[in-house]
Amino acid sequence: MTSAVDPNTGANGAAGPEPTTTVHRRTCHLCEAMCGLEITVSGNSVQRIKPNKNDVWSKGHICPKGTTLGALQNDPDRLRSPMIRTGDTWREATWDEAFAECERLLRPVRETHGPSALTAFLGNPLAHNMALARYSGILIGMAGIHHIYSSGTVDQWPKNVSSLLMYGGMWTIPVPDLRRTSDLFVVMGANPQASQGSLLACPDIMGEIKRIRRGGGKVVVIDPRRTGTADAADEWLPIVPGTDAALLMAVVHTLFDEKLVELGDAAPHIAGVDQVAALARDWTPESVAATCRIPADRIRELARELAAAESAVVYGRIGLCNQEFGTLASWLVDVVNILTGHFDTPGGLMFPKPVNWSVATLTQGSKNADGAPFGRWHSRVRGAAEVLGQVPVSCLAEEIDTEGEGRIRALITIAGNPAVSAPGAARLREALPKLDAMISIDNWINETTRHAHVILPGPGPLESPHFDDLMWNFAVGSAGKWSEPVVAPEDPDRPAEWEIVLRLAAIAAGQPAAGVDVAALDDMWFGVLARACGLDPDEILPHYDHGGPERIVDLSIRTGPWGDRYGRNEDGLTLADFKAAPDGIDLGPMVPRVAEILTTPTGKVEIAPDYITADLPRLRAHLDRVADPSTLLLVSRRHLRSKNSWLHNVPALVGGSNKCTLLIHPDDAARSGLHDGRPAEVASDEGVIEVAVQVTDEMMPGVVSMPHGWGHDEPGTRMDTARSHAGVNSNILAPGTFVDAISGNAAVNGIPVRVRAVAG
Repeated sequence: MTSAVDPNTGANGAAGPEPTTTVHRRTCHLCEAMCGLEITVSGNSVQRIKPNKNDVWSKGHICPKGTTLGALQNDPDRLRSPMIRTGDTWREATWDEAFAECERLLRPVRETHGPSALTAFLGNPLAHNMALARYSGILIGMAGIHHIYSSGTVDQWPKNVSSLLMYGGMWTIPVPDLRRTSDLFVVMGANPQASQGSLLACPDIMGEIKRIRRGGGKVVVIDPRRTGTADAADEWLPIVPGTDAALLMAVVHTLFDEKLVELGDAAPHIAGVDQVAALARDWTPESVAATCRIPADRIRELARELAAAESAVVYGRIGLCNQEFGTLASWLVDVVNILTGHFDTPGGLMFPKPVNWSVATLTQGSKNADGAPFGRWHSRVRGAAEVLGQVPVSCLAEEIDTEGEGRIRALITIAGNPAVSAPGAARLREALPKLDAMISIDNWINETTRHAHVILPGPGPLESPHFDDLMWNFAVGSAGKWSEPVVAPEDPDRPAEWEIVLRLAAIAAGQPAAGVDVAALDDMWFGVLARACGLDPDEILPHYDHGGPERIVDLSIRTGPWGDRYGRNEDGLTLADFKAAPDGIDLGPMVPRVAEILTTPTGKVEIAPDYITADLPRLRAHLDRVADPSTLLLVSRRHLRSKNSWLHNVPALVGGSNKCTLLIHPDDAARSGLHDGRPAEVASDEGVIEVAVQVTDEMMPGVVSMPHGWGHDEPGTRMDTARSHAGVNSNILAPGTFVDAISGNAAVNGIPVRVRAVAG
């Protein structure tokens, strides 16, 4: 869309051309909400970003993060050229020089120590990036990397485990059908007021909460902290970190004890109900009330409310995942929804039906639930059991710094900052310089990439097209939106991001940098994906005159539930249809589809998987654990203007009051001699930090909170705004061995800490 500005005379009639002003439709890719934007560009400069009221998905909703894409694009600290480090000195390099250096570094590691000496870390931004999400898999495969590390084992691995064992796929994750929930919404360990949804793609969740309450429904938030979401709810139930599974087991006990179980239309697909009843028999509300600090009567009433509500859903998220009993808690959220008839039904817990498949979901069948595909191997140093192909990310540091056969000597990081985001961050920070080779695909020199030998930057966030990959698998409706580039590339001759990945993949596999045939590799990868869809690549490739992620997007749409199957379904969709609809295409709300999605060996929803239920005795022992009166429990938090460690170099998002503080209840502050605004020392078994105190009754007694993703004061970084708002890295306090035992997910909520005032 172009404004009526005369390019020859300018707006005021003066001689000389003025830049043409255009308005672009764009999807924000900074969180799961996938909000539609209108971006006004003059020449090649972003002038304004506002919500797109015509977007079929978000309908005019936007959060502060979405308005900052222009700032990210124009960030002077963003790398525009490859960087090569020698000692402490960085220099810009040509692309050929950078890839030649990658070969020089990786070849001796591979030839001397084999591919087992190489690994990769995949960061959270990868899931929001059109090219990286679709091409990282070929890098791992070609390089022969035995296993990777990722932010998944700090984020949602328990949900992947429970979904695999219950439904047959690690990404077959049901989500609340929130737009049609009317009577009761229970939120556990989640704060959508700040996150905008997590494993739940639904624009304006807070608007939905208001709608539920206006209609006479009820919203209950169960969390150690009175979050922004709790402030908007009818009731806040403070709960001791790590006891959510115990609470839910007591709810399950009540449902059976009071004969409130009702499976609804999903009943023919459910297996294991009797086993769950037997397991819950001794989990009375009285047996867990003291540990959870929620009265037994309120637990019983919660069970009754869920059973009586016609339209209700329980939503549990990151606070339930990254805790000591994360898999039990994640599993029980689904169990409670199933037992109360709020499963696979409108307004309850449902399975999304994405327009396009994700590369991650397309290959999840290789981890199908034949028993429990866990513990197939163990990490070299700690002996941590493999779960879904990974071990805890905290193992990475010890695998680098511990000598011996199999030591990791080369690391590729893709859009990640584990030196800030991983538990045991201090040890990883010390381990990274011991690598023989470190290559990073990243746009900034941050706390992790400062240790790299070569950094290969991608384009700016508005220079590439976009079509979401994994996010539609968590969406409350079926839709799709294509985004064209908003600004022209600053360097039109630079390789695209997917070309960078393919070339690095070939080098990591042992090919000479100068001889990599990117187009051939791209065709090969496309062929792999086509065959996974049951298609002959030789028949499909002639449909395209160019490669890259756009071709994969088209394949995923054409072979999706509404696709044209390359002409076999005349009325089906292709990418061209989405390109012709700049505001997106809406294909309706979720529909009941449990029978369609199940891939368990029995063809049923297994609500009592042995692998998970065998962990209940460990939870029972926790109920009898004697709390140390000298310690408090540390939990994490996030802010509306923050996204892990990504956005702290955007001035508009980090300005104002200090966001990196220790929240503490007034009673705990008084006992420890702490005062608002003054520093405190916080110590765990892993480390010690100093942080400013914020005394507030939004914390329940006995629990303190710090945000994650901060600690930007490391030497050698080039992120000036982040450095000026450095904050403190809470992961220095997180013991790497403190994990959910059966998923390997980090337990960064519920860390015992000792807090004292700092003198002076």
